[in-house]
Amino acid sequence: MNVRFKDEYKKKLVTVEEAVKLVKSGDWVEYAATINSSHDFDEALSKRKDELWDVKIRCDIGAYYHYTAEADPSGEHFVWSAWHTAGYDRKYIGKNLYHCPQKLHENPMMTRKDCIPTNVAVIMVTPMDKYGYFNFGASSVSCCAMIETAKTVILEVNENLPRCLGGFQENVHISQVDYVVEGKNVPLCTLPAVEPNEIDKKIASYILGRMYDGNCIQLGIGGVPNAVGKMVAQSDLKDLGVHTEMYADAYVDMSKAGKINGSRKTIDRYKQVYSFAMGTQEMYEFIDDNPGLASCPIDYTNDPKVIAQIDDMISINAAVEMDLFGQVCAESIGTKHLSGTGGQLDFVEGAYKSKGGQSFICLPSTINIKGKTYSRIKPILTPGAIVTDPRSATDMIVTEYGIAKMKGQNTWQRAENLINIAHPDFRDELIKEAQNMKIWRKSNRR
Repeated sequence: MNVRFKDEYKKKLVTVEEAVKLVKSGDWVEYAATINSSHDFDEALSKRKDELWDVKIRCDIGAYYHYTAEADPSGEHFVWSAWHTAGYDRKYIGKNLYHCPQKLHENPMMTRKDCIPTNVAVIMVTPMDKYGYFNFGASSVSCCAMIETAKTVILEVNENLPRCLGGFQENVHISQVDYVVEGKNVPLCTLPAVEPNEIDKKIASYILGRMYDGNCIQLGIGGVPNAVGKMVAQSDLKDLGVHTEMYADAYVDMSKAGKINGSRKTIDRYKQVYSFAMGTQEMYEFIDDNPGLASCPIDYTNDPKVIAQIDDMISINAAVEMDLFGQVCAESIGTKHLSGTGGQLDFVEGAYKSKGGQSFICLPSTINIKGKTYSRIKPILTPGAIVTDPRSATDMIVTEYGIAKMKGQNTWQRAENLINIAHPDFRDELIKEAQNMKIWRKSNRR
């Protein structure tokens, strides 16, 4: 290792107890996204609860235990803002954690341009290499934007992070940071691979029927995207590409089956491009030092203009419910917050504008709540439900009963197409509601 870098590292190395003393009452503290969010720093900061007031912590999916939120249920000392909520975040929603809406590709822009300045930024990273660089591991989402704008930058080193190659903006140099903390090397947050059920597999089969050699794939989270990945791995498809927000285990399945080589991609040929990864330990081992993958910031992977440059793009995402106008809710149940817009709208718009591109929003036709079955396709969204994808953006909706086209369809065509893929037990009721809302024609099917 270069002696100069080694000396600079030693000068900037502090204990975590020293690092948290940099936080003052009223400060904004930003943790990096997903598995690069802080563990040790947050734990140590929680122990300063009685000394601090109104410390505001921002994060995009806090992957580790929220020590500060747990230490202060009142939110008087520590209050969280979440760009996207999942896992541990959900426990604190409406108590001492609040959602910050975003289109995910705009996150670095908001960090650089519009948001309240960050006083302290904390990023979990790999150990420094011989050139003085730390790797962001499995999340390049907005780390560089954080570093550029924060008054103080602290790195929390974790030897368990995979080293994820670029791409670009996947590293930070020792000269760009203020302090380094050698962490406890906590195990990474893992997500079990979701096993698809029979409905997931049926939905996936409709999508698979529209796929062809050379498609470039983006998969969201959930049973259907995972089912698509497993079915592709067992199919005759070939020469597939990857351009996605989140790298998941389904891509590993497809890669090991020889389905992905990126040879037909119109940009970033031969590379599987992603911004963050969350999944099993097997997946983290697969992406470690893998030259076939490229880690990039979210304002590249999720920019609809970039996605649109990729021919034959396939975008597959999930939803909670939708209405007969074609509006999609994927982030709440009424006013009960679940997740966030994330990158869904980015890919819905980008994939549709791709030459040969297709955008799919998938959901089972029904949901069972306390023993009663409800239709997920509704006349109107549940009051208070958040519109993730406006009706003007949605392309194709998929349930276990087929695919409904939205683009280019007027209101009565949308209603008819959606009712055709609703559960049969609810179709007559939906027709009556469509008539009441003046979006049903006499010439429509009865």
